[in-house]
Amino acid sequence: MPDLFQTSDLSATADDFRPLSDLLRPKILSDVVGQDHLIADNAPLGRMIENRRLSSMIFWGPPGCGKTTLARLMADHTDYQFEQISAIFSGVADLKKVFEAARFRKSQGKGTLLFVDEIHRFNKAQQDAFLPVVEDGTIILIGATTENPSFELNAALLSRCQVLVLKRLDDAALDALLVRAEAYFGRHIPLLPEAIDPLKALADGDGRYFLTMIEQIYQQAPQGKILDNAGLFALVQKRAPLYDKGDDSHYNLISALHKSVRGSDVNAALYWFSRMLDGGEDPRYIARRMIRMAVEDIGLADPMAHLQCIAAAETYERLGSPEGELALSQALIYLATAPKSNANYVAYKAARVAAQTYGSLMPPKHILNAPTKLMKAEGYGAGYQYDPDTKDGFSGQNYFPDGMERTSFYTPPDKGFEREINKRLDYWDRLRKEKNSN
Repeated sequence: MPDLFQTSDLSATADDFRPLSDLLRPKILSDVVGQDHLIADNAPLGRMIENRRLSSMIFWGPPGCGKTTLARLMADHTDYQFEQISAIFSGVADLKKVFEAARFRKSQGKGTLLFVDEIHRFNKAQQDAFLPVVEDGTIILIGATTENPSFELNAALLSRCQVLVLKRLDDAALDALLVRAEAYFGRHIPLLPEAIDPLKALADGDGRYFLTMIEQIYQQAPQGKILDNAGLFALVQKRAPLYDKGDDSHYNLISALHKSVRGSDVNAALYWFSRMLDGGEDPRYIARRMIRMAVEDIGLADPMAHLQCIAAAETYERLGSPEGELALSQALIYLATAPKSNANYVAYKAARVAAQTYGSLMPPKHILNAPTKLMKAEGYGAGYQYDPDTKDGFSGQNYFPDGMERTSFYTPPDKGFEREINKRLDYWDRLRKEKNSN
């Protein structure tokens, strides 16, 4: 790599056809940026390099964070033969060829590091094929995945591998990549200082995409012109959001939205709501989840929250996008700013447990209808008091099975509309005790 701002040799070479991200790929472990928690001397990969002993691993992290680079460097630093396949283009037959070659090397005293990109794309049978060769040390497996290994990889394979989590690149890591790119091109990037932060924001933590944009700027910026924000956005495109309705990010973002509402942080809720829409999420899915939030986390503390969500969902069905999304945003604000109560949720769960515990206990006979003479003779309906006809509009009779003690499932907090419900419950409890003591 030339010294910073030294004039580059622009004669045509094979490197002219390699992307900048490949040209600047780190050659030693210390050149890797953004993953110090893994490569430091006392970190997992640092210790493996020092001891020159590798174990099978799964690299879990977002695109462009250095998974492939780290795998290559692990092989280089330990004299393992590096082999790479992609789960998208490979099958069991390809794996068998790699395993056979690895067995031969092992017999000659040389190890094989097999890097499998997108390993989560392999099905169960394909993943099972790794078990014996990992178990007996024929290969050191390093699998790379952007998906949660807990959900996408077999438990048997996971038990034989250490899962290492790679982070998206932060601003400091991207700054380091920019310095290296400027050194390679021999001049400052043709951007005004105020356009650097937007460039990093466009990369969204993806180092490979960041270098791709830098390369594009060097190649396509008008000669001698320094680009401002408008010039930057006219030249490069925003990286597609890390969001797939079927993968981890889908569940991560809806979890963030739900917990922001539960925590009454309206601004955070609006941010995650917008992130999901920006990623292409179906607003109907968000509307359904908001209805759940209304009954699970707010309940009768504010009964209008449920109605707001139903109305917003119906409005979206009538208007569609983007107009209908404003109704969802309004309902979201209502949810986040409403008093919170999970008393309904807790009561429902507790009642379900009680129903399963006590089995098929019959209701007390006095609250059963008696349409036949036989049922009347058996005492069905005997002694039943019609509450509206009583003095207080409340009889205080027992409605639980005879073989079960009266149990309190619903305990509302003293806030929001449930404060009024609490007053009624207290009033009825006093009346019940008075009537049953007489």
